[in-house]
Amino acid sequence: MKSVNTNTNVIAGAGDVSHGIGEGMKIFSELIKFRITAMVSFTTGLGYILAADEITFAPFYVIAGIFLLACASSALNHWQERDTDALMDRTKYRPIPSGRIEAGSALYAAFGLLLSGSALLLLTTNFMAFAIGIFTFFWYNGVYTPLKRKTAFAIIPGALVGSLPPLAGWASAGGNISDIRIIIIAFYFFIWQIPHFWLLLMLYGSDYEKGGFPTLNDVFEKQQLKRITFMWLIGNVLAAMMIPLFLNINYTLSLYLLILISVWMAFVSLKFFRSDDERNKIRNTFVAINFYTLLLITLLSFDKLIKVF
Repeated sequence: MKSVNTNTNVIAGAGDVSHGIGEGMKIFSELIKFRITAMVSFTTGLGYILAADEITFAPFYVIAGIFLLACASSALNHWQERDTDALMDRTKYRPIPSGRIEAGSALYAAFGLLLSGSALLLLTTNFMAFAIGIFTFFWYNGVYTPLKRKTAFAIIPGALVGSLPPLAGWASAGGNISDIRIIIIAFYFFIWQIPHFWLLLMLYGSDYEKGGFPTLNDVFEKQQLKRITFMWLIGNVLAAMMIPLFLNINYTLSLYLLILISVWMAFVSLKFFRSDDERNKIRNTFVAINFYTLLLITLLSFDKLIKVF
């Protein structure tokens, strides 16, 4: 990890071309897909908080470990899809196809991050948290990534990836991963990823086709895809509303806020369904479902943290 972070020439990977620290960090941030890996960290932290009876410095170990594994997975994904990324407008400016980093450097970074994250989880958490992290890495890069080339429905088994980080956090705090309380949380994140991806597909479907990926546009008409995506959006809201049935919500205000944001998300989903296929409305729905999930994580975390403290 140290060599990846301190040697900007390795990160840049462009022969004798030297990048400044700021540019090197920007490239590295893109390589690890920071916004996605940050969300993974939040969901890992949520799992730990919900299982813990007290909050110490311990959750930062599992959060950091899973974050490093997610970064490794993202970097490896850049290497795996470097050729198709070069074909698509949305991804052709990523570090490898844009020439800002060599493919080999990205691969070295991925394995460095993988070793760092694995060691951190093994040394500071427990074997179950480590096993979940490694399985998630394998499932994303070894199953979901190649499956995307085979079927337009790859996101359904691929959504398992997003449901596992909360389990790692829960296990790290000593929780049983078969506990219905964390299963319902994992179920929410599983459901959330499907409309999240299909909204992206509605925005960039033709771009995915340029990359040679099968898309749902080949299977469904636009209105059919919109109806199916709307159903998953509503399913996402219903999954969130199921949480209080299995997980104790400590404060009435928290429950009211959960209902409020869920009503808002249902309204956004209905507005999406009734709208024309305008890109800005699809994009707004995409932003909304991600913001809704971030609000849900924050709400559940603070509800438990206030109770513990």
